Amino acid sequence: MGKRQRVIERVIALSVNWQTAVEQTVAGLGYELVDTERGANGLLRVYIDCLPGSQQEFIIVEDCEKVTRQLQYVLEVEGCAYERLEVSSPGLDRPLKKPSDYARFAGHEIDLQLKEPFAGRKKFRGVLLAQAVEGEASGESSAPDQWQLVFQDGKVSQVLGFTIQEVREAKLVPVVDFKGRRFAAPPADSNNEDKEDGDRDE
Repeated sequence: MGKRQRVIERVIALSVNWQTAVEQTVAGLGYELVDTERGANGLLRVYIDCLPGSQQEFIIVEDCEKVTRQLQYVLEVEGCAYERLEVSSPGLDRPLKKPSDYARFAGHEIDLQLKEPFAGRKKFRGVLLAQAVEGEASGESSAPDQWQLVFQDGKVSQVLGFTIQEVREAKLVPVVDFKGRRFAAPPADSNNEDKEDGDRDE
């Protein structure tokens, strides 16, 4: 039992090690880490985005290549095992994972899937808003974990209140601007072997 416990602790330590290495490297290069995924055959996917308020609006190929090169070096130094590394933008349907993601994209249209059904359904599409909390000394303020989704039910607008803990999945609804860069510059992707589609698998 003692040996098994040591093995489990080592696996956990290795997992934390590579995640910390990725987080620190991406942040150190001036990007936001959106998500990481472990795929089949040793594939490690890393999704990055521009920091809120930065002058650069979209991730481009050069950004992915820069992060890829640095991650290859850092992961080798840290002894983190992987076979292939892919770095890409999260795509137009960017997932919302952290409270800061919800705060950043308040006012945007999102697809929301709840863990448990509400009124007989789990999936909703609507506009994300911060939920006002009454009773504060300074008047109304928003709680960091309480949100609202304004959606259409037929011709009637409805409001769904929820917390992040109740969410199975949330992601932006893709908006394609035929006159802007979103259409002209699709999500970039770079990896250490082959160029592959960087869009998130459904």
